[in-house]
Amino acid sequence: MKSVDRHLEDLLAGVAPLEAVAVDFLEALGAVLAQDVVSQVDLPVFDNSAMDGYAVQRADLEGATELDPVVLAVVGDVAAGAVAPPATPGAVVRVMTGAPVPVGADAVVPVEWTDGGTDRVSITRQPAARANIRPRADDVTRGEVVLRRGTEVDPTGIGLISSVGPGVATVHRRPHVLVLSTGSELVPPGSQLGPAQIFDSNSLMLAAAVRQAGGTVRRLAAVHDDPAVLLQVLADALPGVDLVITSGGISVGAYDVVKAALGGLGTVTFEQVAMQPGKPQGHGVLGPDRTRVITLPGNPVSAYVSFQVFVRPVLRRMLGHDEVERPIVPARLLAAMTSPVGRRQFVRAHVEIVAGERVVRPVGGAGSHLVGALARSNALIVVPELTGRVETGEQVAVMITEAGSW
Repeated sequence: MKSVDRHLEDLLAGVAPLEAVAVDFLEALGAVLAQDVVSQVDLPVFDNSAMDGYAVQRADLEGATELDPVVLAVVGDVAAGAVAPPATPGAVVRVMTGAPVPVGADAVVPVEWTDGGTDRVSITRQPAARANIRPRADDVTRGEVVLRRGTEVDPTGIGLISSVGPGVATVHRRPHVLVLSTGSELVPPGSQLGPAQIFDSNSLMLAAAVRQAGGTVRRLAAVHDDPAVLLQVLADALPGVDLVITSGGISVGAYDVVKAALGGLGTVTFEQVAMQPGKPQGHGVLGPDRTRVITLPGNPVSAYVSFQVFVRPVLRRMLGHDEVERPIVPARLLAAMTSPVGRRQFVRAHVEIVAGERVVRPVGGAGSHLVGALARSNALIVVPELTGRVETGEQVAVMITEAGSW
């Protein structure tokens, strides 16, 4: 059988980041920068006040105390967005948080040190030099690279990019993904189940996983076990698609429609991969544009594990990420487990921090149909091919599949 690592290498071969596009800032959330972001301005853009108070020349406040305050004239009032008059000896300018500091002022006295006067103000102490002034370029200098190519854009990144001048964010285009399940037994969730029918949950699960990974997705209705129908559905839906994901129909059964339909094209390969769950796998290209296709097993756990191990890295490469695989972290095992020698096993598990230690426990049994157990997991224990048993208390490798501080 083919190794997991070799299969992933084959899937990633030739996959490159998609082209750069300029998008509105909110559309950039979760996308990857296609070029460095260079600041067009200093941040702060100008010296500004860190609080509501009075811009002063410190020399005027020598010796000021609670019992002997200094009283000065208020010659201006500056809110954020207004232009400040210059500071002059013996006078102050009232300033608000974020407002420009007047030229000539060397400190801002907080309003709490004063009587809050508007024509004349009584000030009870002398501030330190440059107190409560945010200096120009204290945070970012014009021409500085503030975010590097390959950075995933998060809310703070959007805040930074929009602060330094560009009107748009330049990111790698999100991959457009087509998802469909196969099987004559599948009906839409919410419909009436007939004899021997089940709800089509795989396509929804995989579509959600695509969206969570950063792609855009179109989900088709489940295709019955008719190779000709499947080929026509795919031909009609391929334009504009970067990746096709199918689930079901790739094993060795008499009604494995994906294998029957795509196996004769000469462009899709079906293989057995040394893993559990998810042994049957397939990949290749379809149509005149040679659109990538990854075919996954039909059992829900197998499909989910296969997505995490194989499909998600492909999507992340298309999105422009340098690191495409989920991180593997160590954890202490809370319950002994066995594993089939010769296959890499991915065991549904729940990982958490207890008393400062990362611990992990298997969730549910080994069956690849156990969706309830899958939903209760947040990680996969990765058991190497040559390991047949892991004892309670041993360190194991864990692939985190949900966000968390692990």
